[in-house]
Amino acid sequence: MAVILRAADRVAVPWKNGGGLTREVAAHPPQSGLGNFDWRVSLAEVRRGGPFSSFPGVDRHMAVISGRLELAISGRETLSLSPDTAPVSFPGEVPVCAEPRPEPVTDLNVMTRRGRFVARLACCRVTQMRVRLEAETTLLLALAPLTLRAASIDANLSALDAARLSANASTLLVDSAAADAAFWLIEIRSA
Repeated sequence: MAVILRAADRVAVPWKNGGGLTREVAAHPPQSGLGNFDWRVSLAEVRRGGPFSSFPGVDRHMAVISGRLELAISGRETLSLSPDTAPVSFPGEVPVCAEPRPEPVTDLNVMTRRGRFVARLACCRVTQMRVRLEAETTLLLALAPLTLRAASIDANLSALDAARLSANASTLLVDSAAADAAFWLIEIRSA
């Protein structure tokens, strides 16, 4: 089963500190809030620097989609994240500060309730690729226009649209006419 999650349908929620906006892509269970999700995928627009909200008992995974973000995670050296760097993971209760350099940054956030779910993120560059749907939940976040095809799927995604797919051990064909097409593959499994 596939559910297409259009970027145009996402509601922008301003941060309490005024430093940015978050748009939820998907969450489980459906309609869960920030205090009771098992997992949550969102896009954030970081407009100015400041501390991250604390999420005790949650593992966080983050990747930068556009811009450059200086990330200071307590107990680690400051990281400089860009679309070319690997995702970073950290516990949600650890103090973290971010500073966009020099302008707003868009990042992908995947949060999983520790002990219940785990996530894996990978940025895939593609003109044509086969993705095996083995995780309980797989999300594809398009960074360029994509076509998705499988036995019961025939969908077109625009940039920042997503597809939520259930595990069925089938193979999904991801195709793009753009030479520099890419997408984020997010796999979520029970812990």
